Amino acid sequence: MTTGSVFPLLEQIDTPLELRQLPETRLPGLAHELREFLIQTVARTGGHFSANLGTVELTIALHYVFNTPDDRLVWDVGHQTYPHKILTGRRARMGSLRRKNGIAGFPKRGESPYDAFGVGHSSTSLSAALGMALAAERAGSDRQVVAVIGDGAMTAGMAFEALNHAGHLKSDLLVVLNDNEMSISPNVGALSAHLTQLLSSRLFSTVREGGKKVLSHVPPMLEVARRAEEHVKGLLIPEGTLFEELGFKYFGPVDGHDLLALIQTLRNLRALTGPRLLHVVTRKGKGYQRAEEEPVGYHGVGAFDPACGLKPTKPGGGLTYTQVFGEWLCDMAAQDKRLIGITPAMREGSGMVEFAEQFPDRYFDVAIAEQHAVTFAAGLACDGLKPVVAIYSTFLQRAYDQLIHDVALQNLPVLFAVDRAGLVGPDGPTHAGSFDYSFLRCIPNLVLMAPADENECRQMLYTGFQLNQPAAVRYPRGQGPGMKVEREMQALPVGKAELRRRGRDLALLAFGGMVAVAEAVAERLDATVVNMRFIKPLDEALIVQMAAEHRVLATLEENVVAGGAGSAINECLAARGISIPVRHLGLPDRFVEQGERGELLAECGLNVDGVLRQLTAWDQVSLPLPR
Repeated sequence: MTTGSVFPLLEQIDTPLELRQLPETRLPGLAHELREFLIQTVARTGGHFSANLGTVELTIALHYVFNTPDDRLVWDVGHQTYPHKILTGRRARMGSLRRKNGIAGFPKRGESPYDAFGVGHSSTSLSAALGMALAAERAGSDRQVVAVIGDGAMTAGMAFEALNHAGHLKSDLLVVLNDNEMSISPNVGALSAHLTQLLSSRLFSTVREGGKKVLSHVPPMLEVARRAEEHVKGLLIPEGTLFEELGFKYFGPVDGHDLLALIQTLRNLRALTGPRLLHVVTRKGKGYQRAEEEPVGYHGVGAFDPACGLKPTKPGGGLTYTQVFGEWLCDMAAQDKRLIGITPAMREGSGMVEFAEQFPDRYFDVAIAEQHAVTFAAGLACDGLKPVVAIYSTFLQRAYDQLIHDVALQNLPVLFAVDRAGLVGPDGPTHAGSFDYSFLRCIPNLVLMAPADENECRQMLYTGFQLNQPAAVRYPRGQGPGMKVEREMQALPVGKAELRRRGRDLALLAFGGMVAVAEAVAERLDATVVNMRFIKPLDEALIVQMAAEHRVLATLEENVVAGGAGSAINECLAARGISIPVRHLGLPDRFVEQGERGELLAECGLNVDGVLRQLTAWDQVSLPLPR
């Protein structure tokens, strides 16, 4: 213990084993230190903030009661796992959070034995934990398995599929529902906490089961007792009825910030068997007033001064692609009353705040339910409406079957605004949109576009909206090259690329954000540049022309090379029997870890220097040296 340390208790804890050696009376002090350390850390590194502040006491209680890592602790989404990382040997490395070669922003199996399951997408914890519980049962182990899931993640169908299966299997599984959207009045909260401790105690469980055995000889009385228990529970904890019907023993709700009461309740539940669900109520941003008052604004933050809070966004500067989409959505909605905007719980991230305010009756946040979002849009399109689904590339992966079966197969006019395409930076591989060219271009009836700049993004959104078939516009995170956005909207000719520069020997066929890189490289190599614009349908005529006029071709895309846009060009050439050296530059055949977006592009050889290096080293052809 360091003399004069700001965090004297926290610095004693490098593993949960050391945590469990502390007397309970010292744990509230540890919670205070952990919360302060968390505030200071995230203020320096940026990251998910308000959700982590809300899980400090819950994290301490879980590691105090359960024998982690032998007992499995499975987190959902991972937005709330910084306290977990701090208590499991990573405190000293928290300064590298979400940075290249640093601590990941989400649980990651390769990072720590305490990270039982890697996450990043929501609603996976219950299925994974159930699998672990069944594995323990098969092995004859008394290992405990705990899944921690938020109320938002519980909206996804996958969570209910797992609950239904767990209730059927009757496996030993504890689900902790971390509810940070509701509040409990002090009186109800205290009563609920007391009743939960009573109901979860071994004595009550024994008496209840014994009573059932006695009453089983008098079936009508057993049914009366069962119904009486259900009605009493329903009056006090109406939200528990659903879980009870699914086969879970429901306990709660309890105050997730009453650390000592939480520990006692978890101890009681640890001694029980079968599927159990503990409903815990926490407050996002707990301990930092600004985050408590504005939990959404402080959900994900950059570096900031804790004394001053987040700085307001300065006016001016370039627009992000997300902002371009948000402005287009409002403008298009004003022109066409058929437009319906849909998001799976990403209103702020997808740039739909203003649209939601201006057109509340045409805005639908379907919660974390990507599959429903897509099929809901299909239903709207069946009867004459024009749905626009704003979704991150990585989350669109979750609704792939619905995209194929419910939208494309029926050739319905649904427009997908696919944000965060390509590398996303600090959020890492779980959030990177590395695969959408590959998994979208193979779908019949779908038009797929990628803008080279902000204005082209607006015009492509307009183009896709005018089509009477499915369309997708995929664009990266952050700002574009700074092109002025024209207010007037004009449809682009579908399937037509744009010749931006004429050079010699080498033609660079670039997609989306790689066009700006290609133009900079072309100035050094005197190369031709084509802004391909459409991944599907391709401008096959221009591709054939470029092959005829140049000695070599190179494709540039911020997508995996395997099956990507460059592969589509190869298919076009091969179908015509055209033989020409083609070099494909794109994301490598591996998951790219977190870091700043510029760092990651350089690592993948997709910045100007990287592209120059790869092309000048290409042994297929002699290229002029960069000027």
